[in-house]
Amino acid sequence: MLGSMNDGEVLVTGANGFIGRWLLCELTGRGRSVVAMVRRAAEREAELRSFVSAHGGDARLLRVVEGEIERPGLGLTAPLTGVRAVYHLAARFEFGAGVEQARAANVQGLLEVARWASEQRSLQRFVLLGGYRMTRPEPAMRAFERPISDRARAAIYRGRGAYEVSKHEGYWAFRRFAAERGLRWTAVHPSTVIGDSRTGETTQRTGLTATVAMLHRGRMPAMVGGAKTFVPVVTVDHLARVLATVIDNERTVGQDLTVLDQRTPMLPELVAMLAQHCGVRAPKFSLPVSLVAALPQWLSGIDRESLAFITDDQYDTSEADEHARAMGIEHPPLEQSVERWCRYLIAQRFLSA
Repeated sequence: MLGSMNDGEVLVTGANGFIGRWLLCELTGRGRSVVAMVRRAAEREAELRSFVSAHGGDARLLRVVEGEIERPGLGLTAPLTGVRAVYHLAARFEFGAGVEQARAANVQGLLEVARWASEQRSLQRFVLLGGYRMTRPEPAMRAFERPISDRARAAIYRGRGAYEVSKHEGYWAFRRFAAERGLRWTAVHPSTVIGDSRTGETTQRTGLTATVAMLHRGRMPAMVGGAKTFVPVVTVDHLARVLATVIDNERTVGQDLTVLDQRTPMLPELVAMLAQHCGVRAPKFSLPVSLVAALPQWLSGIDRESLAFITDDQYDTSEADEHARAMGIEHPPLEQSVERWCRYLIAQRFLSA
């Protein structure tokens, strides 16, 4: 467990992102002093402080600094002292990104943050935000559990989405680095993250947001997937509470916590729920993933990289559930949270996307 400290107790990368913002609120709301590392800090500081104050956090405990994960020493212009925990949320989450761009952020960037963290004498925990599909990797992704040649790496990236592959490569490279340096870590792997359970608020434009938009606009004649397809969700406020408390629980050291709401219905029922909250009819037909993958993207309207997330896989959440129970954290009501999220997206015109 981390005790109370002065400014610099917790460093958060990717603090300006969707999940990062809610984590800042949760950490400062719990009395943690937080350093938020962002690009263009001078431009973003006032708005970020305003968000934290408006969403239950304490902006007095927040310090916003300029930094960039891909630069040596994180590009910090002044040294930080007394950092006891690092939350690494920064990543390039972009379908269609090039291999080099994805690897620069999701592999080299991650290792640069881990290297910086390992040099902090006061550090007690490194928390990595991953993704739930990383806990059920396809066989090719397991090659990254060991160092591989450039040729083998290129073969894995070829024909696959650079985002997902780079996340797997970065995770295993980090695991090896952590073992070498004795870095105490916890990895949190969320499923699709939807809006705040109380208001539906979100800034996330990808994933299920696009599905809701297509439904509402009458542009989803068929569903992709089958009766057993499982695309689980989790609200951003629940995820933020889990993230904020892992540093208070010694049992989470060295654990992979898969965070999702197991009450999420199978895809047909989930799409029907979304359609109901959009006030439209759910599509009657479904298409197999293999067929959609064979279609040109301009025709299907679906990014091929996103198809990797449409599977029948189930996920082990036992360690995350055990942590949540220990911390007194419960999932909010699912259908009510989904309804509020859909209403927020509609009111915001799907974030002007």
